[in-house]
Amino acid sequence: MNEIIFFGLNQSPILIKNEQDKITKPIQFKFENENENENEKQIKQISTSLFSTIFLFENGKAIEYLNEEDSKQNPQKIQIEENIQKVTVGYRNEAILTIEGNVFAKGIDINLKNPNEFINISSLIEDTNDRIIEDVVSGFNSIYLLTSNHNVYGIGSNQFGQLGFDSKTLKKTEKPILMMKNVSKIFSGNCSRYVFLLNSNQELFVCGYNYYGQLGLGESRKEETNVQKLTKIQNIPKGKIIDIKCGHPYSIMLIENENENENENPKRKLYSCGYYEYNGLGKDENTYEFTEIKSSLFENDDILDISVGFDHTLILTSNSKLIGFGDNEHGQLGTGDAEEQLIPIQIELPKLRFNENISNYHISCGFHKSFLYYYSSFSNLEEDLIKLFRRKEFCDISFKTENGEIISAHKLILKYRLNQNQNQIEKLREIISKKSIKESNQIFEMIYSNRIINPILYSEIKEIINSNEKIEETMKRIYLNENEKDFIIERKEKQYKFPKLILIMRSELYRGMFLSVTEDKSK
Repeated sequence: MNEIIFFGLNQSPILIKNEQDKITKPIQFKFENENENENEKQIKQISTSLFSTIFLFENGKAIEYLNEEDSKQNPQKIQIEENIQKVTVGYRNEAILTIEGNVFAKGIDINLKNPNEFINISSLIEDTNDRIIEDVVSGFNSIYLLTSNHNVYGIGSNQFGQLGFDSKTLKKTEKPILMMKNVSKIFSGNCSRYVFLLNSNQELFVCGYNYYGQLGLGESRKEETNVQKLTKIQNIPKGKIIDIKCGHPYSIMLIENENENENENPKRKLYSCGYYEYNGLGKDENTYEFTEIKSSLFENDDILDISVGFDHTLILTSNSKLIGFGDNEHGQLGTGDAEEQLIPIQIELPKLRFNENISNYHISCGFHKSFLYYYSSFSNLEEDLIKLFRRKEFCDISFKTENGEIISAHKLILKYRLNQNQNQIEKLREIISKKSIKESNQIFEMIYSNRIINPILYSEIKEIINSNEKIEETMKRIYLNENEKDFIIERKEKQYKFPKLILIMRSELYRGMFLSVTEDKSK
C-alpha cells in the first residue's frame, strides 16, 4: 500500500488536480490513473525537480509527470524494457539505472538532437569493461555515473567546471568522460552545478559552481566562482560521511561519529556551508566550511533521512519528526504559510499509516516542492545481490571451509561491508576457516560494527545475536551444513520465506531487520 505526502509548488507539472498552485500544508497524494497497474504497486522512490517528477515502483516500472508543454498526458509510463532500479531527475535531464547496470538518460544537455528521447549513455563509455553502472546521480544539467569498477564518468554541461575540466576547452560533452577513479559515492543534486566525490579512504573531492561558497573549500576560496578541477577538501568534520545533499547556494552534510560507549548507537550530526541569505543553511550566518547545524529539535534524535531542494531542506528523525528550514515561498516547508525559516522548525504532518515504522519513510525535495513517502527496503534483496555480483573483486577471496554456500555468501559480503579493509578481511578469513558457531557470530559482530545501515538497528541486532536461541540454533544448522532448505523470517506479523543462502545474505545485508528465525515446517 502506498503512502505519499506532498506539499509545495503544484505547477510545472501539475501533480494534484483540483488543488491550488501552492499547497502549503502536507496532504495525501493520489495518482490520477487509479486503474493503472503500476499505481497499485508499492512506491519505491520519488525523484522530483521543477519540470518533471518520476515515481518508481517496486515492480521495476516508472511513471513521470512532465511540464505541460512537454507532455499532452500526465502521468505517462517510462518506456524502458529493462527493470528500473533507480531514477534521478535534474533541472532539464532525467536518468534511469536498470537492474542490468545500464543507464538511460534524456535532456537538452544529453541528447541535443532529441532531448525528450531516452538513450543508453552507459553504452557510450569508451572502455567497454567499464560499462556496468552501479549508481547514477543527476546534477542541474549534468549526469554522473559510478561504475562497478569504482570509476566516475560525467556527461552533459561543464559550464562551471562541474565535470572536473576547464570549461573553456570543454563546455559540454555528449559522451561520458572519466572524471576520477577509486570512488565509493557520488553526491550532487537536481539544483546544483557542482559535485562531491568520496573515495574509499573517506577523502572528499569537489568541483563546479562555488559562487556562494557551497563547496566547503574555506573562506580563502569563497571568491573562486568556478572550481574547474577536482579539489580535495581539507577541513571536513570528523566522522564518517553518510550523505551530502546539494542545493543551489548551499550544501548539507550528514556525519556519523563513533561513540565512546560501544553499547550506544553512533551519533549523526548535520553540517552545512554556503550563504545563509538563501535560507537553506539552518543557521543565520554565512559559512564557507562545513559547520554544525544545532537545534533542540533533533539534538537527541537519530537523523534518518535528509533531502535538499533549490533552497529548502527537510530532515526526518527517529522520533517521527519532520523538520525543515529554508525558503518557503511556494509552501515547500509545509508550515501552512509562505514565510521563510532560517532555523529548523518542526512540520505538522497528517496522520501517517505506518507511523510505527518511521525509519521506512523517505523524503524527496525538488524545486519548491516536497514529498514524504513510505517504502520498506526489506524486500529489496534481488537488486542488491545483483549489484554485489557485478563487482569483480568479490571473486578474489578464497576460504578453506567445507560449506560452499557460506563461502559464496561471504565472498560477496566481506569487501562490500568492510570497504576493502585488508586487515579485517584476513581476520574474518581466519574466523570462518575455524567454522565455530561462536566465532562465526564474531563475523556478524565485526561486520555490524561498521554500522553502514540504519544505526537504530545496531543495538537491536547485537542483542539478538547474543541472546536469541532460535537464531543461534538456526544459524548453527546453516553453518554446520545440515539439510535445511527453507526458513521463514518473521517480522512484525509478516512472514518471509527464503532459501538457506538467501537467509545468510539477507541477515547480513539487512542486519537487524528480522526479529526471529524459525524452521519452515509447512512442507
